[in-house]
Amino acid sequence: MLNLQSRIKEQHAVAAVYVISLFMASMDGQIVNVALATLTRQFHVPTSSVQWVVTGYLLSLAVFIPASGWFGDRFGTKRILLSSIFIFTLASFLCSTSTSITQLTVYRVLQGIGGGLLTPVGASMLYRAFPPERRASIQPTLGLATIIAPTSAPVIGGLIVTRLNWHWIFLVNIPIGAVSFLFGAVFLREHRENPGARFDLTGFVLAGAGLASLIYALNQGPIRGWGSFAVVVAGAAGVAMLLGFIVTELRSHHPMLRLRLFRDKAFRISSVITAFANGSFQGIMLLTPLYLQEVRGFTGLQAGLTTFPISVGVMCSAQFVRRTYHIFGPRRTISFGLGFMVIMLVVFSFEAKYASPWTLRVMLFTLGLGVGQSNLPVNISAFSNVTSADMGHGSALFNMVRRAAPALAVAILTTVLASTDHHRLIPSLFAFQVTFVVCALIGFGGSMSALFLRNEYVANSMNPPRQPESVIETEGAE
Repeated sequence: MLNLQSRIKEQHAVAAVYVISLFMASMDGQIVNVALATLTRQFHVPTSSVQWVVTGYLLSLAVFIPASGWFGDRFGTKRILLSSIFIFTLASFLCSTSTSITQLTVYRVLQGIGGGLLTPVGASMLYRAFPPERRASIQPTLGLATIIAPTSAPVIGGLIVTRLNWHWIFLVNIPIGAVSFLFGAVFLREHRENPGARFDLTGFVLAGAGLASLIYALNQGPIRGWGSFAVVVAGAAGVAMLLGFIVTELRSHHPMLRLRLFRDKAFRISSVITAFANGSFQGIMLLTPLYLQEVRGFTGLQAGLTTFPISVGVMCSAQFVRRTYHIFGPRRTISFGLGFMVIMLVVFSFEAKYASPWTLRVMLFTLGLGVGQSNLPVNISAFSNVTSADMGHGSALFNMVRRAAPALAVAILTTVLASTDHHRLIPSLFAFQVTFVVCALIGFGGSMSALFLRNEYVANSMNPPRQPESVIETEGAE
């Protein structure tokens, strides 16, 4: 009985710390995007210089995500998670004190180190704490961080830059980080896996530098031009280093990341699905506010308030995931959800020009219903067969995909939007409609990929969750 109570407390503690921390990190990135124009005026520098505030953070994330699994296994997941929260929070404070764009960029790189370790290590702790059959029950809670944070950030960011000052973009993280750190320090438990494993320096360099180079090329391609020397060299170097990483890791006895996890059909197919789904969702979050401001003439705050119903739809839909997942399985749930999202995205792109603000919110709310039925079950199915020993590596791999896919999708969509009306400074309605269709096609790829995810591949996660009373009896007997 005592063991079960301790276990339940640990589950709640892990879920609380992970959701709060991920919410902070997810919202931070989006709020900074909203504030780029303000930072340009504040520091009296061109947009190209301010863009490094975002790029530096993304590159730092890319370097440390692959190594997160080893750090957690070697030094303990609690220690690394708390360290990442501390680094992220400290860097947020330092960002708020910046007196130049160079200082701000350096502090954002430091912040990226915390963010790069936080998400995969926290996810591995969460999935170790909850058995596969109980993970569907926590998906609505995870939606607070993965969906509500990005969709509410434009509203919060708009309020901060219009009512307060730019320093609060970063200061808002400090109380959240402090609460998460103190709560985790008291209630989380330490966990290590194979602490004697040596550090794969070659794998770390190839994975970190390769992913960073590729993300840099994708981030700068739409800005500098895909034929520019810097973009071509960075892209080619990134691809070459990642290919070298794959070859090296498959031959290594102590790899930085266990690529053999992709042999598991559930993990492999779920990774493909999340690449399409997350790429499409990030595209929606990029295009919709721009569309509303450039085509409909909304202010930034109005656009944020109109986009926010997506998160409401996701949360409403997620309440049914815990039931529909165990009944229908991920194949039907994900393919239907993404298919519905695709249809609503196309409808929105062609009907939003003349719709009233409340009609727009209803359309985006229904789009969110599809996102909720698709995005959350992917996480359950991906880790249904991953063992506790492999959880750190699996989380790092999955988060690499989740980080790289949106960068590729955003690069494609930004290029399509700019090239459709290359003679116009501001994209036309037609350019947005074409780009929304491309975004829908990316989501459609995820819907089709889900058809290959058979229920027998994820049988562990489809078992009905055990009742607490039976667990008490079993553990008491042991």
